Amino acid sequence: MDHSGRLRRLQAVLPEHKLDWFLVTHLPNIRYLSGFTGSAGILLINDHSATLFTDGRYRTQAREEVSSAKIVIARKSPLLAAAEFLAGTRTRTAQKLGLEPQSVTISQRDQIPTILRGKWKLISAPPLIERARMIKDREEIRRIRAAIKLGASLFQIARRKIRPGLKEVEVAAAMEFAARRSGAEGMSFSTIIAAGKRSAVVHGRASEARIPRRGFVLCDFGVILAGYCSDRTRTVHVGSPAGDARRMYQAVLEAQQAAIAQVRSGVTADSVDAAARKVLKKHGLAQYFSHSTGHGLGLEIHEAPRLASAQSQLLQPGMVITIEPGAYIPGKQGVRIEDVVVVTATGCEVLTPTDKELIIIR
Repeated sequence: MDHSGRLRRLQAVLPEHKLDWFLVTHLPNIRYLSGFTGSAGILLINDHSATLFTDGRYRTQAREEVSSAKIVIARKSPLLAAAEFLAGTRTRTAQKLGLEPQSVTISQRDQIPTILRGKWKLISAPPLIERARMIKDREEIRRIRAAIKLGASLFQIARRKIRPGLKEVEVAAAMEFAARRSGAEGMSFSTIIAAGKRSAVVHGRASEARIPRRGFVLCDFGVILAGYCSDRTRTVHVGSPAGDARRMYQAVLEAQQAAIAQVRSGVTADSVDAAARKVLKKHGLAQYFSHSTGHGLGLEIHEAPRLASAQSQLLQPGMVITIEPGAYIPGKQGVRIEDVVVVTATGCEVLTPTDKELIIIR
């Protein structure tokens, strides 16, 4: 990973945003810029230097992982150590310190000025790192491909395990055990196995509920491999599906295909969302689609951009996004189909393997 290059590009834009210093507190952003994977750290940046503050637990790890920033092992919290470092700098003019508003607590924001004193102004910085992270480089895409490949193998386990009477958590446990045995660092999120009426619960985490003799089973899962996430949803049907179930599944599949066809460099995120909703509206299911059509993913399972109404972000080559329309009729049934795609100049490449025809488990 080109951590030094990422840091230089960030440092180059700090003056444009009138920031003298940038206090990076969001751990995925720290990892993106420095390679540090510990659970306690602060990255302090100005236009010509970068310093990672962490504690003694990560002395060896930080030295092994970080080469693009100076390392300071603090005897107090990394945030306090970074603030005291700034307080000790000599400046003739007022200094503007950018903070990441989404990852700094109110308590921390109140604490920093008491340490800094003097001519310091705290500013909520724009999402400069998140914007950079939207465009994946070749190594990032390679890692995401590998995570998707591993995640895809779990669906075969789900297909073998899903049977009437089995608990949802038993299916999820088999998938997660296989993921760890195959080298996954963990799951991207709590595995969703939602059967029967529970398939209409959008984020129906695997429960003690048993799989019914007939109905949809929604399977949403992903793994973390080499720091990068995968995400995938497939919906299968136990027993012979009724006509309305088949029509619902085909409508969602058509919506997903329409959204994928819309993806290419230069189109807006909301136009992809609109393509999916147009199809579902045609089939009388628009009111049952209750979430966005997709999102970026990478070091985190949910990243920018967001594919939803009123999202004017232009898609660019190198963006890795999910396409996951769904329909959920409360108390009855739900369907979601999700793939991960990478945006190209002329369209997109679907990274998720296997076909999406309705699988019937008898």
